[in-house]
Amino acid sequence: MYPEIDIGPITLQTFGMCFGLGFIVAGALVGRRLLEWKKPGDWAYEIAFAALLGGLVGARLYYVIDSLGDEGIVDSLFSGAGLTWFGGAIGGALAVLAWAYWRGMLQIRLLDLTAAPLAIGYAIGRVGCQLSGDGDYGAAWDGPWAMAYPEGTVSIDETVHPTPIYETLAMGTVAILLWGWRDRFKPGVLFAVYLFLAGLERLLVEFIRRNDPLALGLTQAQWLSVAMILVGAVWFISKYDGPWGRREPAPA
Repeated sequence: MYPEIDIGPITLQTFGMCFGLGFIVAGALVGRRLLEWKKPGDWAYEIAFAALLGGLVGARLYYVIDSLGDEGIVDSLFSGAGLTWFGGAIGGALAVLAWAYWRGMLQIRLLDLTAAPLAIGYAIGRVGCQLSGDGDYGAAWDGPWAMAYPEGTVSIDETVHPTPIYETLAMGTVAILLWGWRDRFKPGVLFAVYLFLAGLERLLVEFIRRNDPLALGLTQAQWLSVAMILVGAVWFISKYDGPWGRREPAPA
């Protein structure tokens, strides 16, 4: 594990590096798509900054609310932990919606614009989880590619499922599919596909993660994933009218 990389007097956190790289790659996809739509490519920087700021605030607030029973508000607010994905996704989404309203881009295609970037950003972020050993790994396992994280940020000596690797591979594949399908649906459908696939990925991986169940044997993340799957499936069924392979014109 490499939680930190020392370059002379400078110490870099590998999770933070991957976090930033995820935003750079996601922003590059957004910029490419904006150019395809004949929109200013530098809007991608504005979207990335809004998502980053909103995501950080949302992730922290989600952690504070989720930790109220275990920690005080002040302790959880200023803790070094707590950048939860679901809170970050909510905060980032709200910030991007605010940006879209400001730029006159508040339309259904905005969701499609974010589908592949969200997937690839998540995949790269999980690389950071793997490198830092931050505790996002799976249950105990002694299979052929099981790993221990004795030098991780959250150290563990027993071998476990390396679930960050699973998630990187899964969501990287999802990102490739979504990018390839970016012109194949009517507006809004691509984001429905993202919701379904991202929710399905997290639902499945949670069965071998170490999180405690919340209700009916499912973790909190799994219940949120079930909601994403249902919303995505209903949205897709209600909006998709074929034909597969149809290219959508660029937005005005």
